[in-house]
Amino acid sequence: MSAPTENANDGDVEENITFQSLGLCDILCEACKQMKWTKPTKIQTESLPVALKGNDVIGLAETGSGKTGSFALPILQTLLEKPQRLYALILTPTRELAYQISEQFEALGASIGVKCAVIVGGMDMMGQSLALAKKPHIIIATPGRLVDHLENTKGFHLRSLKYLVMDEADRILNMDFEQEVDKILKVIPRERNTYLYSATMTKKVQKLQRASLKNPVKVEVSSKYQTVDKLVQSYLFIPVKYKDAYLVYLLNELAGNSFMVFCSTCANTQRVALMLRNLGFTAIPLHGQMSQAKRLGTLNKFKSKDRSILIATDVASRGLDIPHVDVVLNFDIPTHSKDYIHRVGRTARAGRSGRAVTFVTQYDVELYQRIEHLIGKTLPLYDTNEEEVMLLMERVSEAQRIAKMEMSETFGKKAAKRTKSDEADDTEESSGVRKKLKKKKK
Repeated sequence: MSAPTENANDGDVEENITFQSLGLCDILCEACKQMKWTKPTKIQTESLPVALKGNDVIGLAETGSGKTGSFALPILQTLLEKPQRLYALILTPTRELAYQISEQFEALGASIGVKCAVIVGGMDMMGQSLALAKKPHIIIATPGRLVDHLENTKGFHLRSLKYLVMDEADRILNMDFEQEVDKILKVIPRERNTYLYSATMTKKVQKLQRASLKNPVKVEVSSKYQTVDKLVQSYLFIPVKYKDAYLVYLLNELAGNSFMVFCSTCANTQRVALMLRNLGFTAIPLHGQMSQAKRLGTLNKFKSKDRSILIATDVASRGLDIPHVDVVLNFDIPTHSKDYIHRVGRTARAGRSGRAVTFVTQYDVELYQRIEHLIGKTLPLYDTNEEEVMLLMERVSEAQRIAKMEMSETFGKKAAKRTKSDEADDTEESSGVRKKLKKKKK
């Protein structure tokens, strides 16, 4: 298993602090070394001593700050002291994040035989029931599917649980999982440790904190919205009808890099990927209406550099540890300015440099101004050659036409059967699309 790289140092941790000096036992210090975690990140330095003392923790930290290690290590250390099955539950907003957390737990706990089960929608209920019957130490789950198992899987309960972690709590609550979280809180022991990790402290998160944590210690790494200094940011101001042509122009201009292209809907993600493939680019889509197996396959192809262009909705803007993104293109501007921070945070990670370009059409000016206001910067215009873009129009139009035909063939035939938990576990963007469609129908 390849060691995830979320723990890459950001250089602002004091030199003399080690995992050992924070109170971590030798076996886990060795596990950190195996994963090439040379020294603790800021969030780990702040939270590990607090967690190892037995306190509840509220961690406010961005993606890529070493969050997973800061809750996984204390859980594994106490599990070593008192081995027990069904010991910890980690709730996450998306399926991909659940698999990623599971990878880190298994890598850190490899020498001590830690068993994990990932319980998410889009996968076979029966197989998951069998995994739960084996009583793993750690369950990593999305709330919808976990509630399904608590209600329908015979013999499965969490009455002996010692740890509850809510990772990216702000997103769990934004995705309307409040009911599911309430159901889970009712059936797990009150005497437990709770860790709440979130990028932002929203009102919903504060409410959840009051309901589920006892005298928590708040650990905050960066309260200010900011983008890293090594990230070169710019924007393109273009007419909406030439968006596709400018995308192709940029991909040609910056060829040789790995790209993440963000779209606002599942349909546009699919369309752009098909159009680019028709033009000979190695592009793959990632969105909430793909099956779980396909989503994992897509991520693996991109991570292994089999494909150089990942076209994604905001399902991929947070939490996923993809270490080698060189360029982020905001093809569709994010409606929530904070999502811009998460999207461009996919590049310039771990001290490397990166580039982000945002497409702004005549309809996006206000949204773009909000982004500039949030990051406190006025971004430069990306320099393009309009004549070269116009030369691409004929080929792009043809590729658009073929993509349109392929879309109607594929999606016209699809009438997917979905379980309750698949619906609940679907990611933000697709539920947003469904709401918009319902409004249009009315």
